[in-house]
Parts: sequence; structure tokens; C-alpha cells
Amino acid sequence: MPASDMAGDDGKAAGAMLAIGELAVRIGVPTHVLRYWETRFPQLKPLQRSGRRRYYRAEDVALAERIHHLLHVRGFTVEGARKALSEPASEAGAAPAPRAVSMRETPDAGAPARVAGIPVEALVALRQRLAAALD
Repeated sequence: MPASDMAGDDGKAAGAMLAIGELAVRIGVPTHVLRYWETRFPQLKPLQRSGRRRYYRAEDVALAERIHHLLHVRGFTVEGARKALSEPASEAGAAPAPRAVSMRETPDAGAPARVAGIPVEALVALRQRLAAALD
């Protein structure tokens, strides 16, 4: 197989390690966010070489992409994402964990769910439009 077939979009081989800057560009977050995630997600442990340079293996890249998806696409909190990552893989991506009911929500079970006067369906549709605009 030619080397070009094995390279990713960034010109590196599929299994090559990424520097923190390369991973940041790949998933679209600043490098300080990746360093913050390392403090909050114990599973994210890049290799650190001389000068404390971080290098992310393929499994680290996949985990960082999953964290990004949970936080920025699905809208999880850091704690919610941590819980989702600790669940078995089949359950973690299924649905967000139940959330606490706010005092501002309408208690009428027959009415559509509302948060601060805005129907949840409208908020979900807005999030989807924003996510599509960013892609």
C-alpha cells in the first residue's frame, strides 16, 4: 500500500503520535483546553518527553475527540462527560444522563418541557443549527 494511503489529512501516518498543537488544531480547541482536560479526565495521559512536550498516541487522540464530542457537541458538563466515559461504551453514547429539574421549569406533566420559558425542543433545534454552522 502506498504511503499516501496510510497518511492522515495532516500528512502523518495513521498511527503517528500528535504533538499537543497538532491535536488542538485537529479537534478545534486551544492547547490550554487539552492541558485542562488532562487534569479532569485521568484517562487522558499523553506521553511527555524532554522539555515536558506532550505527544498523543492514537488512543489518546480518540479519547480527546470523544471528550470534545461529549462537551462541545452533546453539551455535557465536565462531570457528566467523566461519568459517560466511565460507563461501558455501548451506554455512554446513548443518551445524556438525567438532569436535575430547575425551579424555573413548568411542573405540568402534560405540557411540553420548558426551561426559563423556552421549549426544550426549540433549544435542541437551535443547538443543532449552531453545530451545523460550525462544521
